[in-house]
Amino acid sequence: MSTDSIYRENVEFGWFMPTMGDGTSLGRESERKPTLDYLTSVARTAEQSGFEFVLIPTGGACIDSWVVGSAIIGATTTLKPLVAVRPGLIAPVLTARMAAALDTLSEGRARINIVTGSSPDDLEELGDPLARAHDEKYDRTREYLDVIKGVWEQAAGLSSTEFGASADASVKDNKVYFKGNYYDINGGTSRPATVQKPGLPIYFGGSSPMAKSVGAEYADVFLMWSEPLEMIKQQIEELQVQQHKLAEQHGSIRPLRVGMRAQVLVRDTEEEAWEAARNLIKDIDPATIERAKASFSKTGATGQNRQNQIRDAAAANDFVVGPNLWAGLSNVRSGGALMFVGTPDQVSDRLLEYAEAGVTSFILSSYPHLEEAQIFGESTLPLFKEKWNRRLVSSV
Repeated sequence: MSTDSIYRENVEFGWFMPTMGDGTSLGRESERKPTLDYLTSVARTAEQSGFEFVLIPTGGACIDSWVVGSAIIGATTTLKPLVAVRPGLIAPVLTARMAAALDTLSEGRARINIVTGSSPDDLEELGDPLARAHDEKYDRTREYLDVIKGVWEQAAGLSSTEFGASADASVKDNKVYFKGNYYDINGGTSRPATVQKPGLPIYFGGSSPMAKSVGAEYADVFLMWSEPLEMIKQQIEELQVQQHKLAEQHGSIRPLRVGMRAQVLVRDTEEEAWEAARNLIKDIDPATIERAKASFSKTGATGQNRQNQIRDAAAANDFVVGPNLWAGLSNVRSGGALMFVGTPDQVSDRLLEYAEAGVTSFILSSYPHLEEAQIFGESTLPLFKEKWNRRLVSSV
């Protein structure tokens, strides 16, 4: 399989916004509440530490991602808010308008992260009729993104030859008409036009074949949760298969960037780093761990099932799954819980290995997010960039 379908040049780094609360350990009530002052402090620290964007999550006990994104653009000058959005809970034209408004007010900094898979229980609480219908949720996402991209392009005076591939769609008098299985849009428009053309960058994640198919067709950045390097390489290969299937239909490769969500913990010595990592979960009682693992096992998300398998396979080795890679947080944290642990030199080397495999968008976090953003940004981010630039020069 050729590799020209994956963007492999500049590497971008994002940080994670702790909108459920924050603290110095996991498995207990948050020591730091997600107040406006605290969240904007995390955002400003991430910006000052060299991160280009922040992921604002959605679901569960998270404070609404759109509201947080609006607060962040007023507290920063260059930081890009990556707002997580779940299809089916907000109408697509309204989503397009909300995103365009955020893009306008931030002067072209906004991005959106489409989250199709999620906790079925959480989606049911919010009234999603497809909460437990995995494939149907991805079919709906296709239509959702068709409509969003369609109205963005029309507002920008552009016309896409691929618009509405998943449904009966047309454009008349600069208005979008769309009739699918999930959405019926009669004269849709987006106001204002987005600053970024033809629209906001779309981040999209998943591990299932359906997720990779949708991502290959619509995403600008395809996101995965952190896994051992060989597993990530396999996922990239699977994504490329979907890209080439689309190329057979459309006549050309649609390149995209690959991203990864991961935890990081760096200290001056490896011993200090491992001690700090293990301290994050050392006081959690066994009952809390068992409840969390039982909850994670009920997920319908392919990615979470993979995280569960990685954790269980590494249990006998103190959850060490590879060089400087630890699954200990997976006992109490869902999602991208694998953590890079070590010195700045070690962790930058590990990230470099993933970048060489095709991952050029990293979304990182650690506890507490405020201090750890500064530690990583000052100690490891410049070192990674130096190594990456040397690699680029040597490859010319």
